[in-house]
Amino acid sequence: MSRQGSLSIERMCDLAQVSRAGFYRSLRADQPVEEEMAVRSVIQGIAVAHRRRYGYRRITAELRRRGLLVNHKRVVRLMRADNLLAVQPRAFVVTTDSDHEREVALNLASRLTLTGMNQLWVADLTYIRLRAEVVYLAVILDAYSRKVVGWALDRTLAARLPIAALTHALAERHPPPGLVHHSDRGVQYASEAYVSLLRAHHMIPSMSRPANPYDNASCESFMKTLKREEVYANTYRDLDHLRTNVAAFIEQYYNRDRLHSALGYHSPEEFEHAANLAPTATGATMRFFKPRVLARAASPVRDQPEPTEAV
Repeated sequence: MSRQGSLSIERMCDLAQVSRAGFYRSLRADQPVEEEMAVRSVIQGIAVAHRRRYGYRRITAELRRRGLLVNHKRVVRLMRADNLLAVQPRAFVVTTDSDHEREVALNLASRLTLTGMNQLWVADLTYIRLRAEVVYLAVILDAYSRKVVGWALDRTLAARLPIAALTHALAERHPPPGLVHHSDRGVQYASEAYVSLLRAHHMIPSMSRPANPYDNASCESFMKTLKREEVYANTYRDLDHLRTNVAAFIEQYYNRDRLHSALGYHSPEEFEHAANLAPTATGATMRFFKPRVLARAASPVRDQPEPTEAV
């Protein structure tokens, strides 16, 4: 029998005129309350540190990184009770103008299997509405790590906007020859100036198929994240104020700290650091399709194409 000083629990219960069963029930009831308050405090700290950008999935992942095994349903309940659920997204507007007669590149992104950084970059444009004007943002992501490697803000959708983002990315990464640059079929990416810059740095252009956004999904996903977690949560005085906040979001928060579900809940820079420590990766592989010879010439049914791989 456990003792407190020289008195047993049984004797203390007799003196307090309570049953032992009641004593143990009250002891068990106090522990979950204390533990829940501790978890709640950590959740609040994470939510505040990330300025309510994290939803329950990322907060659950962050709790587990800190050694707290908490069910995501419990996290939702506590966040809802404390009004900490992330800001909900608004409608996304497409800004692509693909009605042009310029040359359109083949879609190579859908055929690539990536093994490291600087093998495939994806690019996209979006708009941001300020109080008195609409401005535009161009970004370039490394498809392997989802890191933003280049970006630019301007008041125009002209080709100089994505060119500024690409120039930024080239200065930051210095990619080797053969990198595939993927975008939609917008006139900015098909312009002579943009294509010439790609060729000057031995990059291979690639463009999405009509009405198929999936090949550029990672870049569009970033745009939605930026708007939901930064743009819609703030009010900006002017373009310079917006540029300062976007720079902080991308370079100090998104690339360094924000956990990414597609990266196993690591930040892009954390993911790249781990990749750099791994053995040297081979180049990306590309899938081609080669029809098989018919097993029987008399067969009226043609076999489906069989994929083959080449490095």
